[in-house]
Amino acid sequence: MVTLGLDFGTNTVRALLVRTDDGAEIAASVAPYEHGDEGVLYDDNDPNLARQHPGDYLTAMEAAVQGAMAEGAVDPSQIVGIGVDTTGSTPIPCDASGMPLALDPRFAANPNAMAWLWKDHTSHAEAAQITDMAAKMRPNYLKKCGGKYSSEWFFSKILHCLRTDPEVFDAAHHWIECADWIPAILTGNQAPGRYKAGVCAAGHKAMYNDGWGGLPDAQFLGALHPKMGELRQRLFDKAYPANVSAGSLTEEWASDFGVPAGIPVAVGAFDAHLGAVGSGIRPGTLVKIIGTSTCDMMVEPTTTDLADIPGLCGIVNGSVLPDHYGMEAGQSAVGDIFNWFVDEFGLTHEAMTRQAEALRPGQSGLLALDWNNGNRTILTDPLLTGLLVGQTLHTKPHEIYRALIEATAFGALVIMERFEEYGVKVERVVNCGGIAEKNPMVMQIYADVTGREMFVSRSSQTCALGSAIAAAVVAGEYPTFEAAQDRVTGLKEKSYRPNPDAHRIYRRIFSLYKDLHDAFGTQQWHGNLGHVMKELIAIREGARR
Repeated sequence: MVTLGLDFGTNTVRALLVRTDDGAEIAASVAPYEHGDEGVLYDDNDPNLARQHPGDYLTAMEAAVQGAMAEGAVDPSQIVGIGVDTTGSTPIPCDASGMPLALDPRFAANPNAMAWLWKDHTSHAEAAQITDMAAKMRPNYLKKCGGKYSSEWFFSKILHCLRTDPEVFDAAHHWIECADWIPAILTGNQAPGRYKAGVCAAGHKAMYNDGWGGLPDAQFLGALHPKMGELRQRLFDKAYPANVSAGSLTEEWASDFGVPAGIPVAVGAFDAHLGAVGSGIRPGTLVKIIGTSTCDMMVEPTTTDLADIPGLCGIVNGSVLPDHYGMEAGQSAVGDIFNWFVDEFGLTHEAMTRQAEALRPGQSGLLALDWNNGNRTILTDPLLTGLLVGQTLHTKPHEIYRALIEATAFGALVIMERFEEYGVKVERVVNCGGIAEKNPMVMQIYADVTGREMFVSRSSQTCALGSAIAAAVVAGEYPTFEAAQDRVTGLKEKSYRPNPDAHRIYRRIFSLYKDLHDAFGTQQWHGNLGHVMKELIAIREGARR
C-alpha cells in the first residue's frame, strides 16, 4: 500500500508517495505558490511583515499531488491515507463557513486577511503584552512555552490584527492554523465545530494544555481585549495528535487528486515536528531541521519528570510522538542568512563555499551573531539583529560567509546546552533538510563547533515522509509511529565527526560568542567586552601561523 505525505513549506508544496511496507519513496512533486516573492507577500515599509495567500495552498497542493501521481504511476486503489504538515504558527482569518477572508472579494488585496506566515514578526508588542499579562494572571501558561510568548505565534498575531485592522478582525468569525485548515478542507470539515485541531500547533503556539482545560480561558484573553475574550468562544475546545484521523477525503478532492474517496486524512502538524518523525526521532535524539530557519526537536516519554525549560518553543504532550513530550527549539534564520549574503552582494553559494572551506577555524578573525531575523531560542526576542565583529580592510566575502555559518553553529550549541542544562541529554544529533543534504562544509563546521558527530537523515523529504508515516498510522498500516519509523526511516552512511583541533579553537571562539550573546541579548549581563576583539586577533594570528 501507499500513503501520500503533503508538506506545505514556506515557498512550495511537496507531495510524496511512500510505500508503507519498506518506506520506499516512489515519487515526489513540488509546486510553488503563485503570489508574492517566492510565495511570500512582503511589505517594503515593514520588514516584519510576511503573509501568504491561502488560495495558493490549494492550487499548489492540487498541482503537486497530480504531479506525484503521474510520476509514480501508482494504482490509485493502492493509496490508503494522507498526512499533512505545514509551517506555523500560520493562522488564517476565516468567516463562519470556514472560508478564508482572503477569498472574499472585499479583502482580496488586504494582507491582513491573508495567512499570517510563521516568520511574520509584526506582533512583537502584542507578544510582550501577552507575556506580561500571563505573568500576572496565568503564570502556568508561560511555563510550557519557555517563559515568554512569541511574535511568531497564534494569539499575538490575532491581537495585532485587532489593533491594526479591526475591520478584518470583526469580519473574521474565527482564526485557524494552516495545519488545521488543510485537513479540514480535504475532509469537508472546515466549518467551526467540525474540524479537529492539532495539538502540535495548539500546544506550541496557542498555549493549549489539557492540564488547564485547553486554550487560554476567556477571562485571560478578555483582559488583553474584550473582543479576544469573545473570540475564545468561537475557537476549538479539544486538540489531537497526528495519529488521529481528521476525517475522510471528500469526493471532490479525491477526483482532483486521482485517489480513492473516503481514505483517512491525519490530523495536521507542523513541518518540523513531522520532519522529526521522518528522521527517526527517539528519546535522546536531537533532530535539526535545517532550512530557511531551523527547528530543533527532542522528545521524552510522558512518564518522565520533565522540567520546564526556559526559552523553548513549548513542551507539548503528543506534538511529535504520541505519549511523549515534544520539545521544540530553533533559530529564526539560518539558510535565510546565507541566502541574504550571497543575494545582496551578487555572490554564489558555490563560490563562497569553495573558498570558505579552505579557511582554518579562527583564521578570518571574524565572529558573528546569527540574529538577522531575531532570536527564537533561547532568548525569544524578535527585536534582536545580526552583528559582525573583527572586520579589517583585508576582510574578504568568503570569510564573512564562513563566519555567518559558524554563528549559526554557535547558536545551535547554545540550544543543545540549554536542553542538557535542564536534564534532557543529547545523545545523538540527526540533521535533515536541504543544507544538511547539500553542504558538507556546514555539517563539518557544526560537528567541529559542537564537538558532536553529525548524522544526516536518509530521506531528503523528511517532513513529507513524516506526514506519510502519520497517514500510514491512521490508515491502520502500522499501530504506532515508532513501528512505522522502524521500517521506513534511517540514516545516510556518511556522518561528520568533529576534528579535535578545530573543536578546541571553536571552544575559545564560542566563549566570545556567549559574551556577545549575553551582552546584546539579555538585561542581566554586566561586564566588559574589551577583550573580544583582542582575543579574536590572537586566535586569528595563531591560526595563520
